[in-house]
Amino acid sequence: MPTPYPRVAIFGNRVPGLNFPELEHFSDLSSLLANAAFDVLLLDMPAVYAGRVLQKLRSTPAYRYSLIYCCRDQNDWCEALGDGACPVDASEIKSLWGVWQERFGLFKQRATPERFERRVFSWLWLRDDARINAVRDPQVPQHYRYPLLDALADNEQVNPFVWLSLMVQQDWLEEGILVDRVRLCSNCGSGRLNYIDVCAECQALDISRQPSLHCFTCGHVGAQESFLKDAVLLCPNCLNRLRHIGSDYDRPMENYRCRSCQAFFVDAEVQARCLDCGLSHTPEQLRVREIRDFRLAEAGRFRCRQALDERAVPHFGRLNLLGGRDFCDLLSWQIQIVRRHPVPEFSLIGLRFVNLADTLSRLGEHRGHAFIDSLTERMKESVRETDRCSRSTEEFFWIMLPHTDDKGLECVKQRLGRVAELFSAPEVSHISLRVVSLTAPRDLRDQEDGELLLARLASESGDRP
Repeated sequence: MPTPYPRVAIFGNRVPGLNFPELEHFSDLSSLLANAAFDVLLLDMPAVYAGRVLQKLRSTPAYRYSLIYCCRDQNDWCEALGDGACPVDASEIKSLWGVWQERFGLFKQRATPERFERRVFSWLWLRDDARINAVRDPQVPQHYRYPLLDALADNEQVNPFVWLSLMVQQDWLEEGILVDRVRLCSNCGSGRLNYIDVCAECQALDISRQPSLHCFTCGHVGAQESFLKDAVLLCPNCLNRLRHIGSDYDRPMENYRCRSCQAFFVDAEVQARCLDCGLSHTPEQLRVREIRDFRLAEAGRFRCRQALDERAVPHFGRLNLLGGRDFCDLLSWQIQIVRRHPVPEFSLIGLRFVNLADTLSRLGEHRGHAFIDSLTERMKESVRETDRCSRSTEEFFWIMLPHTDDKGLECVKQRLGRVAELFSAPEVSHISLRVVSLTAPRDLRDQEDGELLLARLASESGDRP
C-alpha cells in the first residue's frame, strides 16, 4: 500500500518548487498551533528566528517529535532542535516522513512516552544519526546548554549534565564530538569566573608592575624611584653610589610590587574569582567539565526497538543483558579470578549475526521489530539465569557462562544452533550466524583482559566488536 502524502505546512514565507496536494501557509505561530498538528513543517525564515520557533514547537506536545526543516541558513539552535535543511523536492519529504511514520507507529501500540528519559530516546530514535547537541549560551552559568533536553523536560526538574553522565554510565548514550572544555566554580558550579593577579605573599589585589634595582653592596632591593636622588643612583639603605650595572647593581627579576605589604616578586599568583558566589580558587581547584554532543549507544537503540515501554527492560532482563562497559568489566573480573583459581572454569560465546542490520533495514520497523522478538525468544531458551549477555554492535551478541567447562559449552552451542532455523524464510535468508567461543583459563592469552579478549574473538569471527 503506497504511503500517503504527509500534511505539510510552511511557517514564514512560501517555499517555491514543492508540489504537494495540500500545502498550507502560516505567518503567525498562534494560528499554526490552533490547527490540527501537521506531519511536516517547513520554516522559511532567518536562522535566529527559526531557532526561537523551534524552541517553542519542541516544547509543544503536538510538534515534539514531528519533522521540522529549516529552509534557509541554520544556526546552532536549528541544528540542535530541527531536522536539517529542507529537502529539495516533495518526493524526498514523503520518503523521509514514511520512515519516520513507520517508527512512530510503534508508539501507537502503547502509550506515547511520558517520562523525560523516554521522550529523549524517542526523539533520537525517530531520526537516523540524531544527536543531543550542546549550544553555547552566555545566559547560563555553565556557558553551554542542551536545547533538546530543555525543550523535552516539560515541568520535570532535570540537570542535563548529570542526566547525560548517568545515561552514558548505563550505556544508553555514548559520547560524541568534544565541543569545548570549561572550568567551573567548585562551590556553585558557575563558569562565570574572573581571573585576577594577586600578591604572592599576602594575596592582596593591589599590585603593580614596577622596575626595581638590587644593590650589590648591601643586598637591598627596592623600587627604582627610591634609588634616584639628584639625578644619580644612590642606594637608600647603605647610601653607596651605584655607577655600573653588573658590578654595583643589577635589575632583579622581581618586577611586581604589592602596595599592601610592599613585597617584590617575580610572578603574581593567579586566582579565579567566581562572579556568582564570590568564592576565590586557585586554577587547579576549579572543576573541569568536557562539553560533548551525545547520541544513542547500541544498547539505547536496542531498547528503542522495544518501543521504550515498561516491558522492555524486564523482557531483555530475562536475557540478563548488560551494557558494553559493564559486561567488559565483569569479564575482566572473571578473568582475574580464573587466573588465580583455575577451578571452576567459565566459558564465553560470541554470536555474530552477519547482515542483520541490513536485513532489519529492508524489513522496516514493524517487521524488523517482530523478527527481533522472535530471535530473542529463541535465544532465551538457551540462556540460563546465571548467564550474562551483552551486545557490542548491532550484529554482535556475547554470552558469558560461569562455572561452565568444555562439555557445558558444547551443550549451550548446540542449543544456540537452533537460532539459525529462524533464517530459513526468504526475507531473512541473507542473515547467517557465526559462533566463536573459548573456555577460561585454558584459552586465555597472557595479559589479556575483557576488552582485548572480546576484540580477539570478534576478529576471529571476521569483524570487530
